[in-house]
Amino acid sequence: MTMKDHTISELSINAIRTLTIDSVEKANHGHAGMPMGAAAMAYALWKHHLNVNPKNPSWFNRDRFVLSAGHGSNLLYNLLHLSGYPITIEDLKQTRQWNSQTPGHPEYGITPGVEATTGPLGQGIPVSVGMAIAEKHLAEVYNKPNHNIVDHFTYTICGDGDLMEGVSYEAISLAGHLQLDKLIVLYDSNDISLDGNLAISFTEQIQKRFESANWQYLKVEDGNDVDEISKAIEEAKRDTKHPTLIEIKTTIGYGSPTLQGTHHAHSDPLGEDEIKRTKAVYGWEYEPFHVPEEVYEDFATIKENGLIAEENWHKSLERYQTDYPELAEHFIRIGKGELAADWTTDLPTYSTEDTLATRVASGDTLNKLAQKLPELIGGSADLDSSTKTRLIDEGDFKRGQYQARNLRFGVREFAMGAIANGLALHHLRPFVSTFFVFSDYLRPAIRLASLMKLPVTYIFTHDSVAVGQDGPTHQPIEHLASFRAMPELSVIRPADANETKEAWKLAVENTSQPTMLVLGRQGLPTLPNSATLAEKGVEKGAYVISRATQEAEGILIAAGSEVSLAIEAQKELAKQGIFVNVVSMPSWDRFEQQSTDYKERVLPNNIKKRLSIEMGSKLGWREYVGDNGIVMSIDTFGTSAPGDEVIARYGFTTENVINTYKKL
Repeated sequence: MTMKDHTISELSINAIRTLTIDSVEKANHGHAGMPMGAAAMAYALWKHHLNVNPKNPSWFNRDRFVLSAGHGSNLLYNLLHLSGYPITIEDLKQTRQWNSQTPGHPEYGITPGVEATTGPLGQGIPVSVGMAIAEKHLAEVYNKPNHNIVDHFTYTICGDGDLMEGVSYEAISLAGHLQLDKLIVLYDSNDISLDGNLAISFTEQIQKRFESANWQYLKVEDGNDVDEISKAIEEAKRDTKHPTLIEIKTTIGYGSPTLQGTHHAHSDPLGEDEIKRTKAVYGWEYEPFHVPEEVYEDFATIKENGLIAEENWHKSLERYQTDYPELAEHFIRIGKGELAADWTTDLPTYSTEDTLATRVASGDTLNKLAQKLPELIGGSADLDSSTKTRLIDEGDFKRGQYQARNLRFGVREFAMGAIANGLALHHLRPFVSTFFVFSDYLRPAIRLASLMKLPVTYIFTHDSVAVGQDGPTHQPIEHLASFRAMPELSVIRPADANETKEAWKLAVENTSQPTMLVLGRQGLPTLPNSATLAEKGVEKGAYVISRATQEAEGILIAAGSEVSLAIEAQKELAKQGIFVNVVSMPSWDRFEQQSTDYKERVLPNNIKKRLSIEMGSKLGWREYVGDNGIVMSIDTFGTSAPGDEVIARYGFTTENVINTYKKL
């Protein structure tokens, strides 16, 4: 077959395929099979439906496209290049190379036009659900008659692996429940996984799964039939009561005479001989990385339509500003990621007469912040009464009430975390919550939030063995150490109500990093001096909250509820003529950002007698107590008993702190 026998759509689709083959071959690494098989569905979506502006990838009202099957990243990079985004042929040649714009899997913030970091299978679907929730919420709040300033679809392409991951089903279940009708998932159904035929591990009837979850299900039997795929997308867009899954039957590695339809096409280069045979099947007679001019002309309509669409949207926004100036001001501020000028006013204040759990102080502060920041939205994994995360003056986000800001995630921790990433990617400021021990369920989503530097706030309560009678299944031990080790995640474990308020302020101010608030269930005294010292102290990660009455010979370092224990021990030691400073250390990562001079003032090098006190793993504390110090920790699983008894039996009493310090 010669080139003249191809229609322009076939030529464009084969350009996507051959650019993928060439990129993977040059990198000697990658996944060519998925893009080769899914090129036609991607072309149908981008060419005929996707409303984007390549000249302004961050245009507010664009359609969102998430490649959940992130290993097929070349599919996305090729689409971006052909559509006119600032991705060049040279960028495609640098796929998977150091400091390139085309990394092995799509990375938000690295490649213009990439809406979310994907690759860990399954997470692209809940991220898309989060974006669809954000679209519904913002549209309900800001749209007015004849003013649809928020009006777009969210699309994702997923594969069999995505649907095998449990998090995808968590998100699918919630999306159907919420009737997110502007969410459309294109399922690249090729019956192959990395290890072999899909039937070795997955024989589920996908149609029944999605229909049972209140989705519309559509099917296209021929994954190369652009017209049928486009018709299915049109049908999906017309449904105003359900999200839609379009199952599209494809052939992995399509065109490769030897590899297509087998798991051998999943990854790795095709090799020189197989590339020749495959391009012959396509009738492709060009040099590697060549794109015929007709293909660029075909894709040019995406850019042309996008420029017009954004221009019309800005005109609509100008009319909206005239008719609804106050709403427009809020909308524009949120779109820019800016905070309201008065957002810190009316926050609660606490004195030494107040005794309350940090989770309670967090709930008080959150509700005050929500009154000033309408972009704050979130909820818990069926625990808001325990984690104190309900916005009291708001209703529940649900069908017919999309303006509400309380998200009922149900017992879906992982999906909750990944949905929060989608919300943050769509201009909102999400918070999510559960017990600290269950943070394990959403850790992969937290990791991606950290990688994308998204301003998600995690509220994890019941932070220690003080949980008591629920026992070791609910008592976190290793969690603080592991999250403190995660790059780009700010972990704050406040000691009292004032530190909690300041921690919330830092979380809201932090627009380029997720923040984890680790909070306790038990009532704690409001510490002397925290009202005046906590603001700067928490910001810097550690500070001397209680100085010795005479020259200090040692330091007690603690975080969270253990700070009040350290202060009690300090008082008793002073009665015995032993004088120590107490350092509250709510945030290791923030302390590490401080100057050497500040660190020296908090932890003077000449004071070698140091004792750290924390009801969790010892890992990391040696950094602060030094070789001569002692770490009070818990390095076994907890046990079931009343909380006060558990704390005492693990040695976290004033008497034991004193005796342990004396060993120095």
